[in-house]
Amino acid sequence: MMFKSILKELKFTPVHIILWMGVWLFYSYFFSYGSNNTDFVFWFSTSLLPVTIIITYFISYGLIPKYLITKKYVLFITYLVYTVICSIYLILIITFINLIFLSDFRITEMPLLTRNVIFVLILVYLVVSVVCFIQLLRYNHKTSNRNKELENKLLEGKLLLKQKELYYLKQQIHPHFLFNTLNTVYGFALKGSKETPELILKLSNLLDYILNQIEKPTVPLTEEIKHIEAYIGLERVRFRDTLRITFTKDIQKEIQVPPMLFIALVENAFKHGAPVNDFLDIKIHLKTDATSLYCTIENTINIKNKNKESHGIGLENTKKRLETLYPDLYTLSSVQEENTYKVHVEIQLNS
Repeated sequence: MMFKSILKELKFTPVHIILWMGVWLFYSYFFSYGSNNTDFVFWFSTSLLPVTIIITYFISYGLIPKYLITKKYVLFITYLVYTVICSIYLILIITFINLIFLSDFRITEMPLLTRNVIFVLILVYLVVSVVCFIQLLRYNHKTSNRNKELENKLLEGKLLLKQKELYYLKQQIHPHFLFNTLNTVYGFALKGSKETPELILKLSNLLDYILNQIEKPTVPLTEEIKHIEAYIGLERVRFRDTLRITFTKDIQKEIQVPPMLFIALVENAFKHGAPVNDFLDIKIHLKTDATSLYCTIENTINIKNKNKESHGIGLENTKKRLETLYPDLYTLSSVQEENTYKVHVEIQLNS
């Protein structure tokens, strides 16, 4: 199985051919030191090269990826020891064969360095070690690139998930908003009110904003303010003289914000608010400075609902969007007092 995997991984490219030609020249240069017996050096270097190639490929394409990279150190060391023993045996046989056929058992005719088996082994394993070290660096580089690629895919997946989550939250806002507004238009149409066409026109402008802006990641804060004001205009018609609303702005810095970020909180003020002394009082305040965006919405409530949960889905959707868009950069708090409910949002912009 190991040999099959080695053959599968092994590809004799020009780089391999050039490498082993260089190794053969390396052997020839050292073994010819102090000797003129070129025939012996040629055949000794040539016969030693296949052993070097087999040992190198067996370690670099077999033992390293299967045992060392996978951290099976005991098996790696065991098989490495076996490989070294077998290779020493092969090198001794090659030396003996060359002694028989090229020197006719006359050891003095052998080049000096080929007589020293220890030197031959050092030379062979020097080549093997260098090639295996380069191969190990290559495996590490490949693993590092693969890990980076997986990290990038994971980040892309998280980003796509966040985008889908945001889209889902926006889609939850649309039905809520349209349901409230269409109910208002329907009520005026049943009464045959002359203000019905004006309401439909205002609704048309709001829908135009939703269709054109909702797919954008951000819009200017001034555009978002106009959208809130248009919604308030619709609610003024519905509540008539029972509504007292103030919308104050302190915009010291023009910024970009996600579309319809605060509209759910504004809707909640109308949906869950209740008149006190015959008036529904709503106060909306938007402020920006050099580092933060602030939004405060306060509305009157019925004292009987003091201990009941209110502002449910709108508040939860806004919280989820803020968590997705501004993780660790926002605070959202709500306070319910005797006859008022107050929501405050602060977003850090400097990051």
